[in-house]
Amino acid sequence: MSSLPPLLSSVLSSVIRGPALLPIIQADTPHEAVAIAKALADGGVGSVEVVLRTRQALAAITAIRTALPDLLVGAGTILSAADANACKDAGAQFLVSPASTPKLLEAMIDTGLPLAPGVATPSEIAMAYEYGLREVKFFPAHLSGGIEMLKALSGVFQQVKFCPTGGIGQHNLAEFLALKNVFVVGGSWLTPANLVKAQQWSQITALAAEATATARQIKTAA
Repeated sequence: MSSLPPLLSSVLSSVIRGPALLPIIQADTPHEAVAIAKALADGGVGSVEVVLRTRQALAAITAIRTALPDLLVGAGTILSAADANACKDAGAQFLVSPASTPKLLEAMIDTGLPLAPGVATPSEIAMAYEYGLREVKFFPAHLSGGIEMLKALSGVFQQVKFCPTGGIGQHNLAEFLALKNVFVVGGSWLTPANLVKAQQWSQITALAAEATATARQIKTAA
C-alpha cells in the first residue's frame, strides 16, 4: 500500500450542495444531460452524479459544468484509474465508484477530489477506512441489507458515513435519510429512463421537488 494520510481532509459531505440527495444522470448526449440537470436543479437539487455508462458521459460532465455552474457535478461508475483521471479532466468535482479495490481507491484518492467508493461488506468498509476514508457508497443498498444493515454497521463503524444507493425511492427515502450514519442518498428514481426518453422535464422537476421537500423535512427534524 502506498503512503496515504490517516484521514483524508477532502470529503464529499463538505461539498454537497442543496439537500442530501445525489440523483444519477445517465445521458446519451451532452444536450440531454444538461436538460436533465436543469430539470433537477429546478426541483431544488444542488448536486448530481453523471454515471459513466454512455459514450458521451465525459462530455456530459463538461456540458453541465458549463451550463449550470451553481450545480455540483460528480462522476459515478468509476472503475479504473483511467476513469478517475478522465473524469477529473472533464471537470468532475467528486468521484463515486460502485466497488472498491486497493488500486481503485489509490487512483481515486490520487486525483485529490472528494470521493465515495462503493462498499457492500464490513471488510470493504474496513479497507476504505485503512485508506483514511470515512465516507463510502453503500451499494446496492436494498440487496445488501438496506436500512437494517446500515443500523447494524453504525455500531461497529462509528466514524463512517454512508451514501446508500440502489432500491431507494420516495417510498423509503425518509427512512434512509433519518439514519445518523447516512450523509446523502443517491439513486435514479428522480431520473427514470421513460421520462428522460419522453423529455418530460417538468415531471422530473416534480419528482425532484418532492424528494427535496422530504430531505429538508428530515434535516429540520434532526
